[in-house]
Amino acid sequence: MLKPDWLRVKAPQRERIGAVADLLVDLKLNTVCQEASCPNIGECFAGGTATFLIMGPGCTRACPYCDIDFDKSVRSLDPTEPERLGEAVQRLGLSHVVITAVNRDDLGDGGASQFVACIEQVRRRSPHTTIELLIPDFCGNWDALAAVMEAAPHVLNHNIETVPRLYKRARPQAIYGRSLELLRRVREGWPRAYTKSGLMVGLGECDAEVRSVMADLRRHAVDIVTIGQYLSPGPKHLPVDRFVTPEQFEAYRRHGEQELGFLQVVSSPLTRSSYHAGEVRRLMLQEPR
Repeated sequence: MLKPDWLRVKAPQRERIGAVADLLVDLKLNTVCQEASCPNIGECFAGGTATFLIMGPGCTRACPYCDIDFDKSVRSLDPTEPERLGEAVQRLGLSHVVITAVNRDDLGDGGASQFVACIEQVRRRSPHTTIELLIPDFCGNWDALAAVMEAAPHVLNHNIETVPRLYKRARPQAIYGRSLELLRRVREGWPRAYTKSGLMVGLGECDAEVRSVMADLRRHAVDIVTIGQYLSPGPKHLPVDRFVTPEQFEAYRRHGEQELGFLQVVSSPLTRSSYHAGEVRRLMLQEPR
């Protein structure tokens, strides 16, 4: 299926992304920008930002839409990773950092302790940086979730990814209701944190299903939603079912903000979970907690 013009982006040039890329190599850190083949990598790296991918790059789940490598082997955590991540945040001078992870179902706590250690190192080196976590579902281990939330991230993101009808096909090891429960527990247990979720379109859903997911998220008091076009990473991944127009993405945004009452809906063909994530600082000033 030929990409429409609104999805065409220039290939990132080495001179634009070199400084961030070199720092990542120097500190032996992974980013979801690189591992998941994000189309916005040039823009974000040129702006001195990145979404750090910890405990990877291999993931213990093999979701057929994702470009991150599958690795079900048991691997120990790197105790030096949090300190190296903290150094990267300091050297980049980030005002807002996003930290995500592969699924680590081989670990008893799903890697919650590594998230906590990363938060501690960022706070030690960059105390004024706001921290956003994009977490897996921890297989429903709510003690692991509590450990992460007690470390007080400013934003807790957990992606719903797609509509419930497509979970068996796109997210066979995830459970729609479990992801909603995670977001509900965060809102009820740690009300000062901003909650966030995201979904892809173009996997075979219809617009009514997208609006239904948005309504579910709002019923669970999610503050921020991101909606972007699914782009198949390759022939072994799920194909694109449709290309959603920019006008429809704008309709999602209006529906979410004006009718459902989200604080923010970031909705465009190239939107990804962490795209322009630093704008959440503006929301914190407008809607302080």
